[in-house]
Parts: sequence; structure tokens; C-alpha cells
Amino acid sequence: MPKGTKLYSILHNKCPRCQEGNFFKSNQSFRWKDFDKMHPNCEVCGESFEREPGFYFGGMYGSYALYTLLISFVFVCFVLWLQFNVFYVLGVLVPILILSQPLFFRWGRLLWINIFVKYDPEAAKNPKKIKPKW
Repeated sequence: MPKGTKLYSILHNKCPRCQEGNFFKSNQSFRWKDFDKMHPNCEVCGESFEREPGFYFGGMYGSYALYTLLISFVFVCFVLWLQFNVFYVLGVLVPILILSQPLFFRWGRLLWINIFVKYDPEAAKNPKKIKPKW
């Protein structure tokens, strides 16, 4: 997928503005200790990732949609199409949903900020001034 698309930013953990700096501090989604730690600003272009209090509550809708797609896909494929017992499918699906939580959490937040921030190819060359929080 080419750089400059929103999908590139979401799947590669990149800043939505310059698509060069990392959004989360760790690129590994399944490090349970710090999967949710974000940079306050992009280290390349200076875009603020701390928009306002409660901004990322909207990211829950994105992760909810991802969970719904996964559950619907598994249900249609294994219960309706292959005629597996629904309780066996739930026995496998519940651990998969629990283990996929860090990935869907990250994708939900990245999806949400990508709705509001437009890609700017010149952003890495002309960084914003980062204002101190004090």
C-alpha cells in the first residue's frame, strides 16, 4: 500500500500528518506492558497526538467495528457455512478476541485520528513548533 493513504498510517503505526514518525512508542502491538503508550507529539513533524481530553473515546467506535466484523466473519464462515457447533466456535473465538484487544485498541485510535488529520507530504520538511505544556 502506498505512503500517503490513511490505511498506510493505520497499519504501520505512523503519524497521520507526515507518515514518518511513530504514533505509539512501541511498534509491537502485543507487548502487554506498553501497547497503549503514545507519543504526545510526532517526533518528525510535531503534530500533537494529545488533541483534547476524551478525544480518543471515538476510537472505541472504530475498535467496536473491528470486533463486530471479526465476530460476523467467524460466525458466517464457521457456523452458517461450515456448520460447526456454535459453542465450539465461541470457545475458540473468545480467547482470540481477548488476545486481539491490543491490536484493535491501536487500530481504533489510529483510525480515529486519521479521520481528523490530513496527510501533508511537506510536513516532515516543515515541522510545527512544539509548545511546552507549562
